[in-house]
Amino acid sequence: MAPRASVDVEFTIRVTEPGRAAISVAAANADTEDLTVSWDGGSEAVLFEHGTRADVFDLPLGEHRVTYHAERDLAAAEPEPVTLSDIAVFTRPSRYCPSDRIGGLATPEMYGRPDARSTVDAIVRNVNDRLLYTVGATRPTDDAIDTLLAGEGVCRDFAHVCVTFCRFFDIPARYVGVYAPGLSPMDFHAVFEAAIDGHWYVFDATHLAPRQTMLRISTGRDAADTSFLATLGCSLDFLGSSVFATTDAELPQDDWSELVALS
Repeated sequence: MAPRASVDVEFTIRVTEPGRAAISVAAANADTEDLTVSWDGGSEAVLFEHGTRADVFDLPLGEHRVTYHAERDLAAAEPEPVTLSDIAVFTRPSRYCPSDRIGGLATPEMYGRPDARSTVDAIVRNVNDRLLYTVGATRPTDDAIDTLLAGEGVCRDFAHVCVTFCRFFDIPARYVGVYAPGLSPMDFHAVFEAAIDGHWYVFDATHLAPRQTMLRISTGRDAADTSFLATLGCSLDFLGSSVFATTDAELPQDDWSELVALS
């Protein structure tokens, strides 16, 4: 029997100007899930490619609480094929991944690799060695170049740098928000997928949690596409959140040299 993952999220907001907001916390391919909000009124689900779902709510004034619970089996996933559309989108520069400006920051070991796999492996090793994981070290507006110059960041920054270098070497790469059992401190987590031999595989330069137990939440060009909360005309204050992702089995030891597909 496959191990089973469980996810619980709670966050509180204070709406100061009513309007719409999009909440993207749904785990892809969840067997069971429940999204609860503390205000009256329904929501409209918006489905995007690659497993992303946004639930759009019309928010009234006041303080509100959002809770989400999901469960899913963690059976091994089949790698998703890379489409021509993927290649066209995920090799271009984007807001936080300025691959057209990062060439001077690439190091010699990234060049001259025989294939995409060895290039991505070299990028992951380089970023893991080069950046210090430091909570609160970077600003929400920092891009991959800002992170490299600072020499530190959090998971979103590690993922942005890796995606940017991959695209610089013409390897399609995309940013992925996930739940990550075993992550410490526990929170939403960010990793990336790269195109290897025509399929998408997941990589994580932070090495903070096993990839085999990660659950996809959202997929996009960078963090601008994958926020768990986005205003669509309202104004609000974010008052705090808690995230818990666990499994009912022992966490696997991740062999970082192996290819892993994310479902």
